[in-house]
Amino acid sequence: MNSPKSVQRIAVVGTGTIGASWATHFLARGFDVTATDPAPGAEAALRSYVEGAWAGASTLGLAPGASPDRLKFTSDLAAALADADFVQENGPERPELKVKLFADIDAATPVDSIIASSSSGITMSEIQAQCRHPERTVIGHPFNPPHVIPLVEVVGGKQTSPETIDTAMAFYRSIGKKPILLKKELPGHVANRIQGALYREVVYLISEGVLDVADADDAVSWGPGLRWGVMGPSLLWHLGGGQGGIQHFMDTLMPRMVTQWQSFKSPEFTPELAKQIVDGVYAEANGKSIDELAAERDEMLFGLIATRDKVEGT
Repeated sequence: MNSPKSVQRIAVVGTGTIGASWATHFLARGFDVTATDPAPGAEAALRSYVEGAWAGASTLGLAPGASPDRLKFTSDLAAALADADFVQENGPERPELKVKLFADIDAATPVDSIIASSSSGITMSEIQAQCRHPERTVIGHPFNPPHVIPLVEVVGGKQTSPETIDTAMAFYRSIGKKPILLKKELPGHVANRIQGALYREVVYLISEGVLDVADADDAVSWGPGLRWGVMGPSLLWHLGGGQGGIQHFMDTLMPRMVTQWQSFKSPEFTPELAKQIVDGVYAEANGKSIDELAAERDEMLFGLIATRDKVEGT
C-alpha cells in the first residue's frame, strides 16, 4: 500500500453496541466520523447512544474540538467510505458476511486508507480473502465498551503488510487506546480466550456445587480481579515471589500450580446448569436493569483508569 496519510476522517461501519461505542470514542478524540448501517432506525439509535455515553467519555478527557456534532450518518456504504482515512468495521460475526463486506469496503475506500475489523473471533486471513488490497486490512478488536476500555488487540492476516500493523498500532495508541500486538492469528484472539478459560473454571465450580453464582463472581472481582485491574498475572507473580521475585516464584511456587492444573476440568454444560447461572445472575442483579448495572460498571472503571493514568504518568 502507499504510505498512509494522517487520520482525520473515520468511517464506522456497523453501529450496534460496539460500533456506537467506537463512534463515541473517535468523536471524543476530536475526529470527524461518518457512520453507516443498513438497519432501520440505526441513526436514531446511534445518536441516542452517543448522547448517553458522552458524559462518560468526557470523564476520560476530550480532545480539542471534540463534539457529537461531528458525527454524520448515511445508509449508503460507498458514500460513507469515499474519503475515509481509517475504517472501523463492526458487522455481525458471520464469516461469509464479513468476507463480502470487506470486499465492498476495500472497493469503496481510498487505496491509502486502513480498514480495521472489530471481529472478536474471525481471523483477518479469512476476512481479507476477496479484497483487492488485503495488505491494508487488519484486526483491531476492542473490549466492550470501546469508549471506556483501552485494550485493542491488533493482528494481521496472511496478506496484511507490516506497515499496516505498525500504523494501526500507532493510531490506536495515539487515541488513548492500549493496543497489544498478536504475533499469531488465533480464533477468538487472546483476551477472549483468557476470560473464556477463567469462566470455564467458574462454571465448573458452580456445577460442582462449590460456589453459587454470586460468590463465584465475588471470588473473581474482590480477589484476583482487583489485582488484575492494576497489573497482569506474570508481573503479580513477580511480587508473589517476595524478594526473590519471579525467579523464586518459578522455582518454588510454579511447580505446585502446574500440579494443580491437572485437576482442572471442563464442566458438562447442560440446560439445567445454564438455568442455574441465569437464575443466579438475576438474583445477584437484585432488580437492577442492564443500563443501571452498566452505569455502575463504567463509573468504577472511570475511577480505576484515572488512577492508573495518574500513577503511570508519574
